[in-house]
Amino acid sequence: MLRYQVVESFLSINGEGKRAGQLAVFLRFAGCNLKCSYCDTMWANQPDVAYTWMTKEEIYEIVRQSGAKNVTITGGEPLLQKGMKELLAFLAEDESLTIEIETNGSVDLTPYLSISDRVVMTMDYKLPGSGMEDRMNLSNLKKLRTVDTVKFVSGSREDLIRAVQIMEEYTLRGRCACYLSPVFGRIEPVEMVEFMKERQLTGVNLQIQMHKVIWDPEMKGV
Repeated sequence: MLRYQVVESFLSINGEGKRAGQLAVFLRFAGCNLKCSYCDTMWANQPDVAYTWMTKEEIYEIVRQSGAKNVTITGGEPLLQKGMKELLAFLAEDESLTIEIETNGSVDLTPYLSISDRVVMTMDYKLPGSGMEDRMNLSNLKKLRTVDTVKFVSGSREDLIRAVQIMEEYTLRGRCACYLSPVFGRIEPVEMVEFMKERQLTGVNLQIQMHKVIWDPEMKGV
């Protein structure tokens, strides 16, 4: 029987992405294969992090009891969990749900893209400031669908320039949703807006993590 390492689950609003501001039930899974300089969930990636082994049926019961129709699967890197495709397919059997996977861009997305158009990817392309750009699986950028999102978390002008290069090289604008998001405390959003004006980034969204504005940026479970 497949079981999954669930670090925490909670009901809150989506702080970012296409469904920002909407209620979602969050399922955070243990472990990550990257170590980004700005990671805000490093605690969930530690070898000794506390987690609960859960079956797909137990996970679905959390979703059902929450009453939310948006499900956010996050980590760490949730696609490292053995049997994640089976879990996503099981959740997708409930046609009232939209399931968003927050993935770090290093894991091949191919096995998951054919499950359902209601299983959507928010792929975080790691820019130079993350220290992890060399770990990106670039083939993913060619496979993203119109329902998917690519997010560029930027902490400097160098990061922003690189984000535009990737958007152009892989013709992302117009093919999937493209978001720029500031590294909290490293770059001012106004600088990003000026950059967007300068580069005429029509169709690109600037997004500030709402949960870090509403609550203490270090608070868990929000």
